[in-house]
Amino acid sequence: MKQLLDVSALLALIWKDHEFFDRADAWRTGQTLVLCPLAELGFLRVSTGPAANASMADARRALEKLKTEAGVEWIPDDLTAMDGLAAPNSKKTTDFYLGNLAQKHGLALATFDGRTGHPAAQPIP
Repeated sequence: MKQLLDVSALLALIWKDHEFFDRADAWRTGQTLVLCPLAELGFLRVSTGPAANASMADARRALEKLKTEAGVEWIPDDLTAMDGLAAPNSKKTTDFYLGNLAQKHGLALATFDGRTGHPAAQPIP
């Protein structure tokens, strides 16, 4: 099954100093990876913030490198914020949006967050 990457998966796949880089790198072998604008924007926001402290140029280059090297597919964010959104609380709105988007496109949602609570979410081992 194709895997829509959430921000946690993107961060781990791209930044070699990420605590889950080795796990993510081993997992991606044989996977078909998919991105959407929301995940890309989240990656850029977190990467250029205090946690990763990358420049915007470096974060964009790193994202583009993954997309090119891994042959990442792309889908649009073609659900409205209210389409099927049944998040249990405000902290889960993005998780549930991405989960619903994954379901709409017949994908799994690849994540390192084992607490998303969405049926499309498949935690990366």
